[in-house]
Amino acid sequence: MPGKSHFKQDLFAQFARVGKALGNANRLELLEYLAQGERSVESLAKVSGLSVANTSQHLQQLRQAGLVSNRKEGQHVHYRLSGGDVVHLLECLRRFAETHMAEVDRLISAYLTVKDGLEPLPANELLDRARDGLVTVIDVRPPEEFAAGHVPGAINIPLSELERHLADLPTDCEVVAYCRGPYCVLAYEAVERLRKKGFQARRLQDGFPEWKGAGLPVE
Repeated sequence: MPGKSHFKQDLFAQFARVGKALGNANRLELLEYLAQGERSVESLAKVSGLSVANTSQHLQQLRQAGLVSNRKEGQHVHYRLSGGDVVHLLECLRRFAETHMAEVDRLISAYLTVKDGLEPLPANELLDRARDGLVTVIDVRPPEEFAAGHVPGAINIPLSELERHLADLPTDCEVVAYCRGPYCVLAYEAVERLRKKGFQARRLQDGFPEWKGAGLPVE
């Protein structure tokens, strides 16, 4: 059959398209935002700090690699992850980098561990403790991300509003904060602030996309 000897090269070339699409820090960040829920190009541009044109170009490359899909609503184009397996792919990438790249460990220690060196709470343990009423769970993501899906029973308190809601939080049980993912600084900042105010506070291991990807209940 003509071209049969080139089958592997052709196949690997398609795999390489996915790798190329992932080989950009801005596109990885856009995928993290989309892991929270569907967003318009304009919304993604605003949250990422990129121009609308640049954001659109990155999204088109992600779509061509099969990582995202889109739909049009009026004059706006909305994007979403093509499937939950994209979150698993990003998780594999993250874990590989953590294991094999010393620079990743250095960055985590310099920017995140200094804010919270305690072990985070595993998802299954949080689920059990929340069902037993032993913890208060707060989601420190923006309201639109919370509305797209969140941990059952979680209270949405965006980081910028945390100080105003401290009086609403119980002091007799642990407060567990979570956000977009394992490297999302929002939960680290929340835990740091809560501890300074005398609260028992911990982070959820990973974030909402990983929680959802593990098949745990979602509201």
